[in-house]
Amino acid sequence: MKPNSGTLVINIMNGGKAEAYEGVYQCTARNERGAAISNNIVIRPSRSPLWTKEKLEPNQVREGDSLVLHCRPPVGLPPPIIFWMDNAFQRLPQSERVSQGLNGDLYFSNVQPEDTREDYICYARFNHTQTIQQKQPISVKVFSMDSLNDTIAANLSDTDIYGAKPVTERQPILLTPTGSTSTKVELRGNVLLLECIAAGLPTPVIHWIKEGGELPANRTFFENFKKTLKIIDVSEADSGNYKCIARNILGSAHHVISVTVKAAPYWITAPRNLVLSPGEDGTLICRANGNPKPNISWLANGVPIAIAPEDPSRKVDGDTIIFSHVQERSSAVYQCNASNEYGYLLANAFVNVLAEPPRILTPANKLYQVIADSPALLDCAYFGSPKPEIEWFKGVKGSILRGSEYVFHDNGTLEIPVAQKDSTGTYTCVARNELGKIQNEVQLEVKDPTMIIKQPEYKVIQRYGQVSFECIIKHDSTLLPTVIWLKDNDELPDDERFLVGKDNLTIMNVTDKDDGTYTCIVNTTLDSVSASAVLTVVAAPPTPAIIYARPNPPFDLELTGQLERSVELSWIPGDENNSPITNFVIEYEDGLHEPGVWNYQTEVPGTQTTVQLKLSPYVNYSFRVIAVNEIGRSQPSEPSEQYLTKSANPDENPSNVQGIGSEPDNLVITWESLKGFQSNGPGLQYKVSWRQKDVDDEWTSVIVANVSKYIVSGTPTFVPYEIKVQALNDLGYAPEPSEVIGHSGEDLPMVAPGNVQVHVINSTLAKVHWDPVPLKTVRGHLQGYKVYYWKVQSLSRRSRRHVEKKILTFRGNKTFGMLPGLEPYSSYKLNVRVVNGKGEGPASPDKVFKTPEGVPSSPSFLKITNPTLDSLTLEWGSPTHPNGVLTSYILKFQPINNTHELGPLVEIRIPANESSLILKNLNYSTRYKFYFNAQTSVGSGNQITEEAVTIMDEGKMAGILRPAVGAGKAMASRQVDIATQGWFIGLMCAVALLILILLIVCFIRRNKGGKYPVKEKEDAHADPEIQPMKEDDGTFGEYSDAEDHKPLKKGSRTPSDRTVKKEDSDDSLVDYGEGVNGQFNEDGSFIGQYSGKKEKEPAEGNESSEAPSPVNAMNSFV
Repeated sequence: MKPNSGTLVINIMNGGKAEAYEGVYQCTARNERGAAISNNIVIRPSRSPLWTKEKLEPNQVREGDSLVLHCRPPVGLPPPIIFWMDNAFQRLPQSERVSQGLNGDLYFSNVQPEDTREDYICYARFNHTQTIQQKQPISVKVFSMDSLNDTIAANLSDTDIYGAKPVTERQPILLTPTGSTSTKVELRGNVLLLECIAAGLPTPVIHWIKEGGELPANRTFFENFKKTLKIIDVSEADSGNYKCIARNILGSAHHVISVTVKAAPYWITAPRNLVLSPGEDGTLICRANGNPKPNISWLANGVPIAIAPEDPSRKVDGDTIIFSHVQERSSAVYQCNASNEYGYLLANAFVNVLAEPPRILTPANKLYQVIADSPALLDCAYFGSPKPEIEWFKGVKGSILRGSEYVFHDNGTLEIPVAQKDSTGTYTCVARNELGKIQNEVQLEVKDPTMIIKQPEYKVIQRYGQVSFECIIKHDSTLLPTVIWLKDNDELPDDERFLVGKDNLTIMNVTDKDDGTYTCIVNTTLDSVSASAVLTVVAAPPTPAIIYARPNPPFDLELTGQLERSVELSWIPGDENNSPITNFVIEYEDGLHEPGVWNYQTEVPGTQTTVQLKLSPYVNYSFRVIAVNEIGRSQPSEPSEQYLTKSANPDENPSNVQGIGSEPDNLVITWESLKGFQSNGPGLQYKVSWRQKDVDDEWTSVIVANVSKYIVSGTPTFVPYEIKVQALNDLGYAPEPSEVIGHSGEDLPMVAPGNVQVHVINSTLAKVHWDPVPLKTVRGHLQGYKVYYWKVQSLSRRSRRHVEKKILTFRGNKTFGMLPGLEPYSSYKLNVRVVNGKGEGPASPDKVFKTPEGVPSSPSFLKITNPTLDSLTLEWGSPTHPNGVLTSYILKFQPINNTHELGPLVEIRIPANESSLILKNLNYSTRYKFYFNAQTSVGSGNQITEEAVTIMDEGKMAGILRPAVGAGKAMASRQVDIATQGWFIGLMCAVALLILILLIVCFIRRNKGGKYPVKEKEDAHADPEIQPMKEDDGTFGEYSDAEDHKPLKKGSRTPSDRTVKKEDSDDSLVDYGEGVNGQFNEDGSFIGQYSGKKEKEPAEGNESSEAPSPVNAMNSFV
């Protein structure tokens, strides 16, 4: 046993026999608090016995008959993998007519002449010992009807009657299983394999059905040309009768297999560790199921509980141990054993009786910084026994935090889903139990988000010009931003022409290479934003004096100093056309492997006309040169003479070697083949080698042609392999390649996540937990878990609707996730599935959970009808989303006086089953504002508001219109005919007299001063005494006769911004009066109070609203 470890090492590498260590092992770990024991570990040596020698007679069959070649492999541990091959180690082709059975035998539904051969060889591969055993070859000779007739004719006289019957078609008969019925027992969670192979001519086709039911969807697969029915992850529901039917044109045959699914014990509730404080009660629950039902037994510290030391606080009740008033001496490790004839389960649970005051593990005054409108998580890791209760406070003397705006996690963490600026401050976490109390403070700072308030814009610039992109940002003053500019998602060129300022990027002397997308990225320690713009460079207008153009191509290319791996190339530059040559690009053509394809070799500065080129073996080189200046690239030069280098071993091995299985029982090794010039010589091949990782085994190698893939068959499902691929040619091998790790093929996960638990956090958010599946059952790369959840029904309406399943994927080996956006007071179901690269595993049993009540939505409508002198009738509709059981409605209302001031607020609570109400004892001719909302036990929902007016006293109804009731709102207006009022008539007479005097004065001035229009003089001098006034800012605007003399519509409303819209300004003056309140100022403006319909909240009740002055209406009077 390893020191300081519980690991037992058995090493037989230096001698000894594995059989000596065969047996059942169990580990016990013990200290003063108790003893835990492990599951039984069975060690059995692997065996790969030799084939029993037997004398095999040749098989001579007639064409069309059926045939079975028996394999009968030796019994090994673990069982071998069977396959049939020929002497050339090639797998024998299989089809609907010829196939291998589950027992390894080779079945022929009917033989054909091409089946004649002498090398039918059955192989048994023992993976654990990495050995392959071979059966002696089996010979099969098929006699066709024509050859059989010729043989008979040669041995009979002319007078004899001879002739074999022609090949006759036969209806199907089953080769395996035999008889009409059979039975099959399989364990829950295993793979069920049922097989039917039939003989017949033509070849029969196999079909499968389940009597009295359907084959399970998503778990049913057909293999071996539908001769094998495969059902994965079987359960008790898969028990029943399965019928296979073999058909051809002559008839059918069938066989019924009765399947019984048994089950080894599996956990329903495994016992969990229990931490109790002295005097507390607790329970250990151990529940398992199986077929047959397992027996439950308990052990204490590895000893059967019946003979363990007695504990008066402990009572065993079947699958439950009940603890009452425990003491510290009650600490122990308990084992639960659930067993039946197919297996057993063993689980340890530590009952720890501990008395500890609370401790907070989160550092004091820890600072958390987040961006506004993002989540904030404040930690409060704690420990104590009994388990402490956690409370959060904000500020030094703040009240305890509650409400839906906070999420309180079981581990003590406080989550603020949407942090705002006012969330900044000190938060105090208090942990308390009966042994004490402790608190810890943490700081939260909510920062303003970083924004780009002026983004770079699309620019088109002429060549050699200057361009600038702006990137002006706004950020939190406590965060230090950094600005990075990118070109085409890469760093800016290292060029002094690019000038990066504080909030801009300037490019001097723009060239064609500067064309592209420029991105401004702003980073802080908490967030990042970016914005992009495109720069398009166009040609500058040509100047008549100088013409810039691409250079002419180089010429006179010459090769000198030829060596095996290098050569010197020289050339003469062409005309540079007024733009200096910046560099030369050298390209090569491989006339041996890729004729006609030019590849980049290197480039040199424009002042250099010779270059030493490195060469590869076994390449027929030709070179050409291209000159480059600021304008562009020249045409390529004429090719140089050809130069063929000598062959050599490969210098490199294939790249990107991978091993990924495409099927559960294979390993597909792929690589990127070497290009022609990389082969370094003729006869390029690859040596592919592999061996199973962590298994002391020799490499298996094969040499393949110049391909890029090799498939290894018959591998175990999803195991790691070491892989290497080495290049070789006729001259030898490349250097030793590096090893890579690959995996054989994945298969669908076998089991569903267990112990799915749902914790409802609030009415719209839940947290789901599950136990991770054992990695060995994933059978592939663990991608994550998928949670399927859907609403079953609303608990308030009891009505079902179309079920829309939602899916959330949680990457990696997570064991929990949040379910947002739930509807309050509803019933949901969910299940969890594990996902690997092959697909999804089986679903866990559906888990039902319910969301609590929430606040309701606002009532669907509020109508106010039947106004009288002192009453109004209110009608309303229930909320569209009650989100719970409605407890009542809340009605609040208050009067509004003529200056829009709000009176005292009255509140009435109405039973939830009411839908109308008559309000009595109201004041006549008074406007009221109503606020209406619904309530559940959680709280009040959003309110809707409405206004209405009681009618006036019957004695004062002259000239007053009754209120008009709309379809969706109660609308009331009162209009008084002020034209009959004496004060109004007197005021109009005074206005008319003033206008008459003004006209006389204008007439006299015109006669004295000559001929010119008054209107023109007013426009020229902009006399403020004459110009009409703009209502919004007190200045004077343009006077218009045409518009001012349009008649005003009755019943229109003046906007609250004190302007009169032309399309709405045709009210008569009568519409603006209200009793004796309507009057004019000394300047003729109307100051009567207009009772508009604009809503105000109760908080605005102390503000006054000044009535607009109908100036345009006065113009129509004049």
